[in-house]
Amino acid sequence: MNTLELEKMANEIRKSILTEVHCAKCGHPGGSLSAADMITYLYFEELNVDPARPDMEDRDRFVLSKGHVAPAYYAALAHRGFFPVEDLKTLRKVGSYLQGHPDMKNTPGVDMSSGSLGQGVSAAVGMAVSARLSGKDYRVYTMLGDGEIQEGQVWEAAMFAGSRKLDNLTLIVDNNGLQIDGNIADICSPYPIDKKFEAFGFHVIQIDGHDFDQIKAAFDEAKATKGMPTAIIAKTVKGKGVSFMENEAGWHGKAPNDEQYEKAMEELEKAGEALCRK
Repeated sequence: MNTLELEKMANEIRKSILTEVHCAKCGHPGGSLSAADMITYLYFEELNVDPARPDMEDRDRFVLSKGHVAPAYYAALAHRGFFPVEDLKTLRKVGSYLQGHPDMKNTPGVDMSSGSLGQGVSAAVGMAVSARLSGKDYRVYTMLGDGEIQEGQVWEAAMFAGSRKLDNLTLIVDNNGLQIDGNIADICSPYPIDKKFEAFGFHVIQIDGHDFDQIKAAFDEAKATKGMPTAIIAKTVKGKGVSFMENEAGWHGKAPNDEQYEKAMEELEKAGEALCRK
């Protein structure tokens, strides 16, 4: 996909995120919207995956360590063809395979169950080690929240990845600056994020996580980096694309009501129309 096509797809994924959370009457729209562009690029440009063969042995692996933003993950998987887009409306419903956090046993395309913050990156590191020991050339990607990196387990995994020089691992930090209780810098500041990962032996790239040209360049640089894992620090806007949700910590984990949903969808429809005129 070219940049414009990726922007259009990301807009569709944002609409799907809102529809999922609105239908469920619960969920996490803020972080899902901030991560939407990065996840769009992963599934429509970066990852070697095949919806017809979700378990193919040499596929690239993706672990959503910040598992509560499953609405963005599910939307990307559905639009990529892993399961019907219509099924997104069953998010969190009893009997649905699309639960509040990713479930590798029941959801096509999900490589690792996640949601207990800090643990996903450890699983991704294990996958990267497995690839190396097995002589496989698949790559492993994991996405963390910037509030999530307050968890100590993240740094244990980072220490191991750096010491083992896992250059088949790319870690993405969705740096939207907000967590459930407010500004990450006020609660338990992880800054400077870049210097911390550098200290653990990572090649660090800082980008605007909503700029597809920068996103592409970062992933290309990660693939070209040898002898060390890569951390992409993506500066994003929580609630990106919906005016009344942007940079509002209150939208971390609540669903829009009918009126708010209509307003948000109207904004995204207008954004899509503007992209079509480009």
